[in-house]
Amino acid sequence: MSAPAPIAEGQTGFDRVLSFTIPERNARGRVVRLGPVLETILSAHDYPPPIKHVLAEALVLTALLGSLLKDEEGQLTMQAQTESGIVDLLVCDYRAGEVRGYVRHDAERLAALGANPSLTALFGQGYLAITFDLATTDQRYQGIVPLEGDSLSQAVESYFLQSEQIPTLARVAVRSDGQGCVGGGLLVQHLPEGEEGRERLHVQLDHPEWEHVAALAGSIRHDELVDPDLSLEMLAWRLFHEESEVRVQAGKALSRGCRCSVAHFAAVLGRFPESERVDMRNEAGVIVVDCEFCSRLFEITA
Repeated sequence: MSAPAPIAEGQTGFDRVLSFTIPERNARGRVVRLGPVLETILSAHDYPPPIKHVLAEALVLTALLGSLLKDEEGQLTMQAQTESGIVDLLVCDYRAGEVRGYVRHDAERLAALGANPSLTALFGQGYLAITFDLATTDQRYQGIVPLEGDSLSQAVESYFLQSEQIPTLARVAVRSDGQGCVGGGLLVQHLPEGEEGRERLHVQLDHPEWEHVAALAGSIRHDELVDPDLSLEMLAWRLFHEESEVRVQAGKALSRGCRCSVAHFAAVLGRFPESERVDMRNEAGVIVVDCEFCSRLFEITA
């Protein structure tokens, strides 16, 4: 991997994913930076700063995990739920380069926490569920881990270790100021390797290959992840330029995608018995559906 050229005038480092592999280390990774797409999703609701921050982190992780899908029509869903937490629901998903997300929270309890509440303070006793839905094979894979640690990134690392037995390093940074909100993330993994009947490398957390890659990846700084003047290619080069070979591939451009429509909701409501649909209608005979992802109301007539 040679040093990439600087970002050309007019080009941005926003809303795209870069994939890379380090063959000699049996490692793969993703780098992502969200800008306008993140702003659009966050603007659907008047989220207070702590909620905006945790949703931004979740959206960056969703883009990273979703980019692992080889199934073009597959979907990645990340959902956090809690028992009596201030945040009682956080859900984000990715499909074909489209990301979306929503948080439901108790505003009064949040206001009593102060400016920078911890993850534990926000979620209490909660769990994180990560689901991969593969459209081509109609298979679903799901793992659930406790929401522990200081960040959602740590919960994602636990998911891959416990559910997939893949050593994983995840780093996310979010910057919100007068110029808007930017989120960047890095995901690095030790590739599954091994033959049936012998110990697989990816369950050896102290394997020299993984220790080396994790040390390099762990040196990433938060300001580098959110710097729009630092291309994703340059970011990967800074981390791994001493490796003999690093293969990079530009991933999908990312966009905000809400799949809600009158036709979609009409089809969903059509699965309910007529007696239940009657109870859903207002005085005008219309069923009003509120999409929390895009903050729009859809009127479904009989």
